[in-house]
Amino acid sequence: MIRNALIVVVALIGAYYAYEQAPPAGAGSPAAQTSSEQLDRAISERRSGSQVYGSGTVVRVLSDDNHGSRHQRFILELESGQTLLVAHNIDLAPRVSDIRPGASVSFFGEYEWNERGGVIHWTHHDPQGEHVDGWVEYQGRRFK
Repeated sequence: MIRNALIVVVALIGAYYAYEQAPPAGAGSPAAQTSSEQLDRAISERRSGSQVYGSGTVVRVLSDDNHGSRHQRFILELESGQTLLVAHNIDLAPRVSDIRPGASVSFFGEYEWNERGGVIHWTHHDPQGEHVDGWVEYQGRRFK
């Protein structure tokens, strides 16, 4: 009896972990809408540390940040008009190739609030396996 209960608990924990690790479904799905709402809520509440999904249009490609871990940087405008800086770690993930203003980009990463709207980071895998893996998706290719 205890053994069966333990198996059920372990299975539920595994299912929850798999759900949390899975990327959100397509943009029109309820899962993506919920995730997009989570991003909007994190922005409006100025809440950092939220793992969020979103998408937007590239409005500006910035130079790489080469201090410490190298980050590819670009600014996205969300459908709401809000802009965010994406800081994609290129020491841990491939560079998003040929990204240009006007391009559509999706992401799954951690939101950090700041006075300019916020930053999305952790758009890569975690080599230590302690943080949820993130990604940037551009032109049908996922960079993680």
